[in-house]
Amino acid sequence: MARKKEPTKNALPVNPSSMEPQFSQPTASPDPSKFTVAHGNDNPLYNKVQKSLLQAIPPPRAGASLTMTLDQVLGSAGPKTVAAIEKAGQIVFHSLGDTGSVKGPQSQSLVTDKMVEDFADPNAADRPTFCFHLGDIVYSFGEAQFYYDQFYEPYRAYPAPIFAVPGNHDGLVYSGEGVPSLAAFLRNFVSAEPVKTPESGGLIRTAMTQPAVYFTLDAPFVTIIGLYSNVLEDPGVVSSEGVESSPVDDQQLTFLVNALQQAKKKGGATIVVTHHPPYSGGAAHGGSPKMLADIDAACTKAGYWPHAHLSGHAHNYQRFTRTVNKFDIPYVVCGNGGHGLSPIKGTPRTPVNVNAEVIFENYDATDYGYLRIIVDSKQMRIEFHDEQVGQVFKSPSDAVTVDLASHTMISN
Repeated sequence: MARKKEPTKNALPVNPSSMEPQFSQPTASPDPSKFTVAHGNDNPLYNKVQKSLLQAIPPPRAGASLTMTLDQVLGSAGPKTVAAIEKAGQIVFHSLGDTGSVKGPQSQSLVTDKMVEDFADPNAADRPTFCFHLGDIVYSFGEAQFYYDQFYEPYRAYPAPIFAVPGNHDGLVYSGEGVPSLAAFLRNFVSAEPVKTPESGGLIRTAMTQPAVYFTLDAPFVTIIGLYSNVLEDPGVVSSEGVESSPVDDQQLTFLVNALQQAKKKGGATIVVTHHPPYSGGAAHGGSPKMLADIDAACTKAGYWPHAHLSGHAHNYQRFTRTVNKFDIPYVVCGNGGHGLSPIKGTPRTPVNVNAEVIFENYDATDYGYLRIIVDSKQMRIEFHDEQVGQVFKSPSDAVTVDLASHTMISN
């Protein structure tokens, strides 16, 4: 079984005179009951995947700064929105990963419907400003033909920008496919302009204008540094790891040091994002120690450590606390955004000491969900919201709060 080679697709501007970004549909619509494109069985294609073959990192867009600001992404509404956030004294945003479902839209709708409800909060300061996707947007090989069903349609009512780092499935390729790794991701997330792509169908959301598959998002009160951890099932890889023959170069390491240094100068909260988790107690996916060593080395070189690390990949929710350099850093896995659920190895009674510096604090392997993150000048609170409690319930099922100045946890 082989998929047809995807034709070259040209993106069409929504409004050539203004190039204003567009997000949600103007009117509500019911959740779909089935996909517009039947997904089929991917197992024969998985047999064609060269499981040990890493993919080269696509270069950044020519002339693009690797730091993008929130106001730039919002178009003409940007300055007013940023001013309102600063006046309110806090920013709220979503994050989740592994959303693309191959079985139907129902599991994704459970999560997105509840995320959209957060925009109805009576207090404007508590409404989210954007979503940062942790990767694996489209399964199983990031095909353009599935972007409508797995991304655009589920988020048709989400009235804000969606940023993303690619997951392994977004860049995965198989022998004979004939489509470059990350081709559809680049068209829909690394666009020079907020254009309407063919993958969006009749929906109005425009392409995201990220500078690369790795980048810094500079927003009020928070800096988010996203890295691409490549296409292997395990582990995540962000550099050559000293292997001269590796197709992966070290451009992300140079970027990370510079990004951390800039975040240190700016102040506020700093979050590092990768699709693959540095730590995982999942039964299907483990951690990525060499990737973590690369990130640690960059932090040491920059003289600055993040306040949190977010990832997906393991199809569940997990929260670890790592104490390093007397800093408490939460490592949060949120890979249960809609694709499927995977158990935790051994279903341990938490908290569990993983080693001298890491504690496995909490997990949820039975519910889909997302993160709601609130940051002000003093604290960052990371909440996990599952879909089981219903759309009208706003209490998180797990949460952690970090004091930004001391880099330590605060009791919730």
